[in-house]
Amino acid sequence: MIIGIPKEIKTLENRVAMTPGAVESLVRQGNEVLVEAGAGLGSGLADAEYIASGAKMVSAAEAWGAEMVIKVKEPLASEFQYLRKGLLLFTYLHLAAAPELTKALLDSGTTGVAYETVKSADGTLPLLTPMSEVAGRMATQVGAHYLEKTQGGRGILLGGVPGVYPAEVLVLGGGVVGTNAARIAMGMGARVTILDLSHQRLQYLDEVFQGRITTMMSTEPNIRQMVQRADLVIGAVLLPGAKTPNLITRDMLPLMKEGSVIVDVAVDQGGCIETTKATTHDNPTYVIDGVVHYGVANMPGAVPRTSTFALVNQTAPYALRLAAKGTDALKDDAGLALGLNTWDGKLTCPAVGAALNIDSMTPEEALAQM
Repeated sequence: MIIGIPKEIKTLENRVAMTPGAVESLVRQGNEVLVEAGAGLGSGLADAEYIASGAKMVSAAEAWGAEMVIKVKEPLASEFQYLRKGLLLFTYLHLAAAPELTKALLDSGTTGVAYETVKSADGTLPLLTPMSEVAGRMATQVGAHYLEKTQGGRGILLGGVPGVYPAEVLVLGGGVVGTNAARIAMGMGARVTILDLSHQRLQYLDEVFQGRITTMMSTEPNIRQMVQRADLVIGAVLLPGAKTPNLITRDMLPLMKEGSVIVDVAVDQGGCIETTKATTHDNPTYVIDGVVHYGVANMPGAVPRTSTFALVNQTAPYALRLAAKGTDALKDDAGLALGLNTWDGKLTCPAVGAALNIDSMTPEEALAQM
């Protein structure tokens, strides 16, 4: 198969979809790999390393002309021209919050396999997890930074100092993002509360953290109570493939402290705070009702060396299977099949269909027609 690795063009997105090591594995399998010149530079990976691994360095158009294109982030409007029937696109898509991209994929007939909806046998999300780990840990670091007075925050040191009360951190969601955010916040000395809908998950978190964080059920009264106390709120809610519900509504914002900070990691899927909007690394924050909002939709792109290797560790085995068998690989793996979001002009992710009010079919129904 001919495989293309374009350079990411999202603002200050420095990750790359495949490392030279992964490229070498693809080439050894008999594939031709076309890497856009400079694609790996942001992650400290030189063109010479890709050439040594067997890749051919090409233009963006040539990389996009491949049979399968592997990316990190979703195609932007300027890349819609490359979408076409017969193209297998393997990347993060987050379609529930992207109606224009969804339309472009459907109109073009592109087969879109989304990292974020692939599941493993145990029901976890193996291609989302590594970036969730990065984003969760970054969320606390970012929040601590924007709590500084010079950044518009309350002027609070997250962990306090002896004799001075530390910051209160509220984490909405006890999944991978929330757990990693809580771990870093606790390690920095903050007082941490995690809210989640699952009592079983809260039991697990209480055991893992040995009672050093507070766990609460995620109910509206509890959220309303806790936002009044919080200095930093981290949005860590995930419904795979679906639009994220707004847990903090517009009317709750005036209850929050002046200079408190919201970091909404769920922004890729629409955000779990009603006032969240996507921002970029070069203009990351805005203020509403005195509350600093951080909504960068590609947080791990700020630490690309770590993020690229963490992501490719997980995506490369799937890429090898798709390269070997094309869409037939989906028929061999029910978890990988769940990554199928678009095919032949049809939406194949019901959660996205519900979010965007578009007719859809299941991946299984689509595979039966292939």
